[in-house]
Amino acid sequence: MATCHYAADGSIVSIASVATMSENGVSIELSKAQINRVIREAAHDVGMPDPRMIDQLDVDAFNMRLDDVRFSRSLLRGLMVLAAFPADGADRAVTDVAKQLGMGVSTTHRYAATFVEVGLLERDPVSRRYRRAGKV
Repeated sequence: MATCHYAADGSIVSIASVATMSENGVSIELSKAQINRVIREAAHDVGMPDPRMIDQLDVDAFNMRLDDVRFSRSLLRGLMVLAAFPADGADRAVTDVAKQLGMGVSTTHRYAATFVEVGLLERDPVSRRYRRAGKV
């Protein structure tokens, strides 16, 4: 379990793995999934796009823009990786995604691992397959 420490104004002060009570705030113990949900909802509240809307993006359109100097090639490739995971929660192997997109497996894995870290994908520790992070 992780612990979020909140200041009196409601902002997150820190996230720790050990619960402690602070003098100026309240400590609440949350699971990693709960923390990810809080982060997603906070992003939505400040006007960031909902990551679940990525399905509206066209992977083929990304491929056409990879050589356009006006766009970030790395960001487009990352979005292509994210768009390759079905919104219905079906899981996929990184090797399958890499093959579909014509990318290296290690590069695709780095993108997937990054998306896990920020709560956009989830990884099954047994099958080692990834899927879109759903509502918790």
